[in-house]
Amino acid sequence: MMNKIWGVFIIIGVVYGFFTGNINVVNSEILSCGETVLSMVLKLFPIMALWLGIMKIASVSGLLKKMSIFLYPITRFIFPDIPKDSDVISLITSSFVFNMFGLGNASTPIGLKTMKSLKNLSGSDVASSSMITFLVLNTTGFTIIPTTIISLRMMHGSINPSGVIIPCLLASLSSTVFGLIIDRLYRKKYV
Repeated sequence: MMNKIWGVFIIIGVVYGFFTGNINVVNSEILSCGETVLSMVLKLFPIMALWLGIMKIASVSGLLKKMSIFLYPITRFIFPDIPKDSDVISLITSSFVFNMFGLGNASTPIGLKTMKSLKNLSGSDVASSSMITFLVLNTTGFTIIPTTIISLRMMHGSINPSGVIIPCLLASLSSTVFGLIIDRLYRKKYV
């Protein structure tokens, strides 16, 4: 759906540029934006690779498993309908950890695997309460270290690129708590 919306915006912009005589501006912006995007990707790639490598080391070393055990009481409280011995809990925790370190892109494959496992647990094609709660938590994305934002600020010459840590922490914590409250209210009302 979003692809269609953005496609319509692009077509409207090109047609508008053509009829207003600004097609040269549209062409130059397309070319300069492509160059800017490539430059950003090339600058962000090493930082993302570093953090993904750190998370891979944490996974292989068992640190993620230990964090999973540490976060288990919170996860059990948030997801009471998931069986205690289910592997889904560790998948959910891994997704949380990736989000906490600002690696939402790396969290996506784990999130998809978690949703598939939650679907198998429920045995239905209808979204279960746990699936909805997991979606809320992934969408709000509680972040302790916003690595992508920090790296973008570094790339654009910020004097204090890590100055956003506290505001991002507070904003993501607020959105996560609010999302969970809304989730619980709707769950009690409709389930």
